[in-house]
This record gives sequence, structure tokens and C-alpha cells, in this order.
Amino acid sequence: MGTLARLGLAAVWLISGALKISDPGQTYVAVQAFDVLPDSLVRPVAIGMPLAELALGLFLLAGYLTRWVSVLSVLMLALLIAAIAQSWVRGLSIDCGCFGGGGQIAADQTQYPQEIARDFGFALLGVWLIVRPRTRLSVDGWLGNSRVPADDDYVGIAEGNE
Repeated sequence: MGTLARLGLAAVWLISGALKISDPGQTYVAVQAFDVLPDSLVRPVAIGMPLAELALGLFLLAGYLTRWVSVLSVLMLALLIAAIAQSWVRGLSIDCGCFGGGGQIAADQTQYPQEIARDFGFALLGVWLIVRPRTRLSVDGWLGNSRVPADDDYVGIAEGNE
């Protein structure tokens, strides 16, 4: 389960980052549409977000520093969920641009509940990996970090031993 969670979350970040970085102008429009950042921060966020997503994806794909990358993933997803929720509450009509695109859309095209549920599901993958970061086919596993339980080591977690 852990390996699938790690590779699944890696795919989310790699796809999301690649789609954003391939169209930086649209990513700028998407970040600006949330209307929460001062104009001076829109461009740095629009540039930095896809780079951060790609970095998270690559680290997860390799299975390196999995617990810490998962913590960062959950924090980033929490920020994205909060951004989507504030747009919904404020009555903005935008596409989040989470997987490319983004920006203003017609009010009947918004999908805030689905976007929040999707990102919450991705966050659950991250939480799983925070608790159980050592997975098969990972750099963490090859390094033999004995302080981190393997996928099938339920006893150590149940007893509070890591």
C-alpha cells in the first residue's frame, strides 16, 4: 500500500508541475485568479509552484526523504485546499488550475467540492506516508534506515516504536 501511495502522490505532483511549467502564462493567470496575493507575489508563486511540485514528485518517485517530503506535500495540499475554499466562500468563479489551465470561468462551471475532495484524498496519501514512509523500491529502503518501519511492520507503530 505504501509504495502505491508514494508513487501515486509522486504522479500527482509530477503531472501537475509539468502541466503548469509547460504553460507559465496560464499558471500566472490561475494564481492571479485566486485574488489573495499582492501583485508582486503572483509571478514568483506562479514560477515557484510548478518547480516545487516537480521537486516533491521527484523525491517521492525516488523514495528519498519520504516522510519529510510527505509532510511538505500535506502542507502544500492544505494551502491549496484553503485557497480553493476561500474562492468558493468569496463567490469567485474560477478553475483552480491544479492540473494546468485555471483562471476565470462561468459560475456554473465551478467544481469546488470536487476539487477540495480530490486534494483531500491526495493529502490522505501524504498522511499515510508520514506514518509509514519506508516503501519498496525506494532510496530510503536501500539506505536501510532502521528507524523507519517497512510496509509490513505494523507492530512497531502499534507499540509506538519507530
